[in-house]
Order: sequence, then C-alpha cells, then structure tokens
Amino acid sequence: MKTILVPTDFSEQATNATKLAAEIARHSKARIVLLNVIEGTRSFAFNTMGEASEPVGEEAFFINKLIEIQKKHLKEAAAQEALKGLTVETVLEMGSPYESISNLIADYKADLLIMGTKGSSGLDEILIGSNTEKVVRYAKCPVITVKNEVSLKDIKNIVYATNLSTDQSAFIPHIKTVQSFTGARLHLLKVNTPNHFYTQRQLNKEFARFKEQHGLLNCTTNIYNEVTEEDGILYFAEDLGECMVAIATHGRTGLLHLLTGSIAEDLVNHATIPVMTLSMKK
Repeated sequence: MKTILVPTDFSEQATNATKLAAEIARHSKARIVLLNVIEGTRSFAFNTMGEASEPVGEEAFFINKLIEIQKKHLKEAAAQEALKGLTVETVLEMGSPYESISNLIADYKADLLIMGTKGSSGLDEILIGSNTEKVVRYAKCPVITVKNEVSLKDIKNIVYATNLSTDQSAFIPHIKTVQSFTGARLHLLKVNTPNHFYTQRQLNKEFARFKEQHGLLNCTTNIYNEVTEEDGILYFAEDLGECMVAIATHGRTGLLHLLTGSIAEDLVNHATIPVMTLSMKK
C-alpha cells in the first residue's frame, strides 16, 4: 500500500477517518493525501500551492476568500498530532466532491480511501443519497467509511458478508491486509432471508470451498437467519462487538439500482461501526 486518500470537510467524522488513516499509513509506510472540495457549480483546478486559475466577475472576491479560508483549514488538518512523522500531501479543489474524489483515486493510484460519513436516512436517503454512497458504489479502490472514532486495536473482528458465489477475488486481498494490521479474526457470514434460504448442508459445502479457494486463515463460518440481509449483518456484528464489516457492492445504476438497492450502501448509511467496501463494477 502506497497511497491513502482521505477526503475531509474538517468535521468530527472526517477527523476520525484521518486518525484511522494515520494508523494504517504507519503500518504500511503509505503517504496520506488529504482532499478538501469546495462544492460549487463551477470547477477550478488548484496547484500544489493552492493557487487557482483566476475566476472572473463578481464571484472572484468571494471565491478567493473561500479559498484562503479552506487553505488554512487544510493546513491545520495536515498538521494535526495524529499525522506527525507521516508523509502528507494536501489537495484543494472546487466542484463535485464525488468527481474530485474519483479523479484523485485515478491520479494518485490510491490503494485505499478512508472517509468520514454522517450517514443519511428517510427522504434524504431515498431521493438524493450522498457523495459517500456514490463513492462506495463506483470507487476504483477499497473504501473504509467511519462515523465514530476507532483505532486499529479496536477492530478485533472483521465480518465479511458474502453470498459465497459472486467472484470477489479482487476484494479478499484487501480484507487480508486489514486483518494483518489488526490481528482480527475473520468471520465469513451468509445471511439467510425468507426469500433466499439455504440449508446448513448447502452452506457448509460452500463455506469450505470458499475458504480453501481464497486461503482464509483465523476464520469462522456463520449462518444468520433474519428478515433482511442488512439487519442480519448489523445484528451479527452487534453481537460480536469490536468489529468492522467488509462487503462488496454491485455498482448497479439506474432502474436496476432503484429496484434492488444496495446492501453495502445501506450499511454505510446505518452502521455505526467501520464498513469496508469495494465496487465489483467493471
């Protein structure tokens, strides 16, 4: 792991994400790239000194003042105690947070994205979603979302929720990396729901095949019966305590996404524990 990207809006959740990123960076000798995006309808590119191409018209004064303020906040974020001794770069952009994050993942060849999230619910979740959901759905690298402050030493269990059939071979090395940093026990989890129910014998065979195929160690296999997969994952993790959830996301769009939803995105919205995702969209 060489580069960890951390978007920040200087909130408590973003600070929690930065602290976790710092711990992982120390283990992996990675650099951290802190990104702040000034949301707006126009996009301006900033160089490493934070200087923008000059906006024109009435907006010039306000944009330059905003840039000045955000540069100061970004400098302070990079100087926080948790990041001392690490290689830290800062990037300031204006435009769409989702687009900026996607571009930086590609530009920096980021190995991991860690971001704070407040989650969403109700009408906001149904109608507009969030930048976090878009990132989780499409990001070309693993994403860890964080709400509360958490340390690597707090992650004693990793709940890997899987259907055991979809090819997730690209995700498993990243899960193993986090497992190596934390020493956590891995718990393979298949949630049985009324509409998708499998017998114990069927799943035992699938679990054995899956563990052997991917060389999973320090690993348990678990079947949890619940009305919905999301509730099953959350309840299982709650019973375990001190854990992180890992789940792949299908990356569907349009009507298919509207009809089927995404368990991963729902978990990111509703879980209070860290959630690690990777988009399986090609």
